[in-house]
Amino acid sequence: MTQPNDTLAKRNVAVLVAAQAILGAQMPLIFVVGGLAGAMLTPNPCLATLPISFIVFGSMTTAPWISPLMQRHGRQLGFFIGAIGGAIGALVAAYALSIASFPLLLLGSYLTGIYMSAQGFYRFAAIDQASDAFRPKAISYVMAGGLLSAIFGPQLNKLVQDAFAVPFMGSYLAVAALNVVGMFLFFALRLPKGTKHEPTPVATIPARSRKELLRDPRIVVAIICAMVSYALMNLVMTSTPLAVVGCGYTKNNANDIVSAHVLAMFAPSFFTGHLIARFGVERIVGLGLAILAAAGVAALLGVQFADDGNPSLFSFYAGLILLGLGWNFGFIGATAMLAGAHAPHERGVVQGMNDMVVFGCVTIASLASGGLLNCSGSGPVEGWTAVNLAMVPFLLLAGGALAWLVRRSPTSHPSAT
Repeated sequence: MTQPNDTLAKRNVAVLVAAQAILGAQMPLIFVVGGLAGAMLTPNPCLATLPISFIVFGSMTTAPWISPLMQRHGRQLGFFIGAIGGAIGALVAAYALSIASFPLLLLGSYLTGIYMSAQGFYRFAAIDQASDAFRPKAISYVMAGGLLSAIFGPQLNKLVQDAFAVPFMGSYLAVAALNVVGMFLFFALRLPKGTKHEPTPVATIPARSRKELLRDPRIVVAIICAMVSYALMNLVMTSTPLAVVGCGYTKNNANDIVSAHVLAMFAPSFFTGHLIARFGVERIVGLGLAILAAAGVAALLGVQFADDGNPSLFSFYAGLILLGLGWNFGFIGATAMLAGAHAPHERGVVQGMNDMVVFGCVTIASLASGGLLNCSGSGPVEGWTAVNLAMVPFLLLAGGALAWLVRRSPTSHPSAT
C-alpha cells in the first residue's frame, strides 16, 4: 500500500529525472570525446583514455567526503557542489585543448569527477522519503531520466565537437553550459536538510562500524555486483569510440553507437523496479550479469566473422546495446539490494563506502581500457578483442558471489528490501 509520503517522494523523483536528463547529458558526451581528446594530446596511445580515468578517479575520491557532507547538511548542497565542479572542470578542459596541455586536460577531467560522484547520489536521494514499496521504482525512474540524456548528449556533441578550430573545445564548453543551467533544478527539491536538523537516532540502534558493515554478506555481495557491473560497462564503453574510429568508421558513428548504448542503459529503468519487486533482486542482478556476458560474446563474434578485417558497425551496436542492458539490471539491482541492507542512519557511511569501492574499480577499468585497446596487439581489432576477453574473470567473481548469497539465504523475500 502506498504511504502518504510517497507524494513528496514522487515530486522529488520528477525533479531528479529532469536533472538526470539535463545535467546527465554531459556524461555520454564526455565519454565520446574524452578518449579522442586524450589521443590527440598525448604522444603515448596507451594513455589515450586517461582523461576518462581521471573523471572516475575524481568521482571515487569525492564520494567519501560528499556522502557524509550530504547526510549532515542535505543532498541539495552536494548536488550544487557537483554541478559547480562539472562546470569548472569542463572550462579547464576546454582551455587545456586550446593550449594543447594534456596534464591540464587531466585536471579538468578530475574536477568533472566531482559532478559524476554527485550524480551517483541522485538514485539514493530518490528513496530518502519513499515507502518500502516505492523505493525500487523510485530508483529505476530516476535512472530512466538517462534516456533523454542518451539522446541529447551525443546528438549535441555532433553539433559542437567541430564548432571551433580546436576539435572538441565546443564539446567541453557545452558541458559547462549544461551544468550552469541544470543546477537551478535543485532548488525545486524537497529533501531532508541533514542529520544536524533531525532527531538523533535511537540510542538502542547504534550505527555499525565499517568493519561490521563489511561483515554483512548482503552488503558485500551488493557492492561486488555493483562494482563489476559498472566497471565492465566502463571498461568496454571507454574504449568504444577509439575502437570505432580505429576500425575506419567516423566520429559520428561513435556518437551514434554510444547514444544507442546509453539508451539501452536507461530504457529498462521504466520497469526494472517492477521486475525487482516481482522476481526478487537476486534474479535481476543475475540476469544483468548474464547479459553483460552476452555483450562480450557479441563483440567477439563481430571480430570472428569480420569480412574486411574490421568488426562491422552492427557488432559494435549489438555489443554496446547488450552492455547497456546488462549494466541496468546489474547496477540498479545491486543498488536496490544495498538500499535494503542497512538502516537509515547508516546510509552516509554505506553509500559513501559503496561508491568509493565501485568507482575505484571503475577507475582501474578505464585505465586498463586504453592500454588493452592500444597496447595489447598490433591494431584496434586485436585490442578490441582483449578488452572484451578481460570481462570474463570479473563476471565469474560477481556470479560466484551472487550464487553464494542465494545458497546462503535461499528463502530471501522477492523484493528489493
